[in-house]
Amino acid sequence: MKVIIADQINEKGIKNLEEVADVVVDFSITQEELISKIKDFDAIIVRSRTKVTRAVIEAGEKLKIIARAGVGVDNVDVEAATERGVMVVNAPESASITVAELTIGLILALARKISIADKSVKEGRWEKSKFMGTELNGKTLGIIGLGRIGTQVLKRAKAFGMSILVYDPYITKEAAKELGVDIVDFQTLLKNSDIMTIHVPLSPETKYLISKDQFKMMKENAIIVNAARGGIINEDDLYEALKIGKLGGAALDVFEKEPPEVSPLLTLDNVILTPHIGASTKEAQIDAAVRVANEVKTVFEGGTPKNVINMPVLDKETLQKVKPHFKVAEKLGNFLIQTAKGNIKEVNITYCGELAEFPKQDIITRFLLKEILDPILTEPVNLINAHSVAKNRGIIITEGKRSDAKGHKNLIKVGMQDDETEMIIEGTFNEEPRIVKINDYKLNIKPKGNMLIVKYKDLPGTIGTIGTKLGEHNINIATMQVGRKDLGGEAVMILKVDQNVLKDIVEEVKRLKYVYDVIPINL
Repeated sequence: MKVIIADQINEKGIKNLEEVADVVVDFSITQEELISKIKDFDAIIVRSRTKVTRAVIEAGEKLKIIARAGVGVDNVDVEAATERGVMVVNAPESASITVAELTIGLILALARKISIADKSVKEGRWEKSKFMGTELNGKTLGIIGLGRIGTQVLKRAKAFGMSILVYDPYITKEAAKELGVDIVDFQTLLKNSDIMTIHVPLSPETKYLISKDQFKMMKENAIIVNAARGGIINEDDLYEALKIGKLGGAALDVFEKEPPEVSPLLTLDNVILTPHIGASTKEAQIDAAVRVANEVKTVFEGGTPKNVINMPVLDKETLQKVKPHFKVAEKLGNFLIQTAKGNIKEVNITYCGELAEFPKQDIITRFLLKEILDPILTEPVNLINAHSVAKNRGIIITEGKRSDAKGHKNLIKVGMQDDETEMIIEGTFNEEPRIVKINDYKLNIKPKGNMLIVKYKDLPGTIGTIGTKLGEHNINIATMQVGRKDLGGEAVMILKVDQNVLKDIVEEVKRLKYVYDVIPINL
């Protein structure tokens, strides 16, 4: 077996690989050189410099695995790798402790004003009274997102004698109880935390999660730390809150634009800024190198690696049969998670018609679970760990089969239950993915683009009122489908619109007479 290491990784990872493979190290290889040479290699290891493009993957005649010594895989064409049956692995665990420790360090630096005190002494001043700090002992830490990193922060914060509040709408109270923390709603966390730290992914739901309104809710002199992703905090609103003294301090390791060359935050003394160094420790880099080396070794030895982020390798015949249903599962999962209103309790999947006879439905289930869980967690969810992640979150997964597909050749029925509601959706593949039922309402829609699900009372004029309100905001309706059970009862309308519908507009539509609920969906 041959491995090419195209970017610099720690020597320990290289030595591990040399035990089982012929290793070629070339940290300066160009894209053209890689395309011409990759045909001789069974594996490639990269960090961020080297781009593993479709051209590289298609030239890799023997390629079995692509390993990224780090978390993200933006420089790897995962779709092309999947099509070629090439596994893509990464090392998501490598940075958990490192980022958690940086978070604690930033909290301490803010609480004790270490950064500005250091600057003062170096400038020849001795201003002890100016740098009166605060203890962490007895303070309340609000953790936004209790994934792998958030859990590590929690453990360390407890050692300082801190009380912990957690906002994470996708973790159950039972799972939180095992960690000894209280799960609260977002507003409760904002109002009661002395210090807040963010550990959620950047998504449409978390973009500007903390802005002007949230700063107003916070305690006077509260502290906030973000070592997750830029764009979760509105930096202009943060500047105003810091400038007027509403917040006691802020620390950012990540920014909406990196580097933050013209940010007004650069002018403030009560903010600490670091250049996205969350994963930058020797230990994390060693760990990442060793982890991906071990993943490659596992594949060479005939095993299944832990952190595969695309689908497991299937034979061509099996892949051709199941591949169309991957997209259906992805669309259903993506749809469902956008309708969630609280902790996910259960996910029930039923395979109907031809799919009931298929021997590997679990692979489809993994695609579904990945789409449900990945948007809400900081740690990557893949086809290998989807079930274990769901289990760790206290989510019950059930799978069933039914011969009747309700007039379709194949059908996937998925029910997702959260704290407040249960949503049931059915999808099929007939030349392309289609959603054919939502709860008890029969539909036939292509799951693509911007949509609104509107639940309303089936009375004359209600649909027109909804359309008029959207028109006031220049929201163009492309298509509309309506389903109802009884005349004058509850009905559901699926609107396909030409642009994303902002939260404020959604709330306006919700306030209309006879409108029960409005859920924006983007697929």
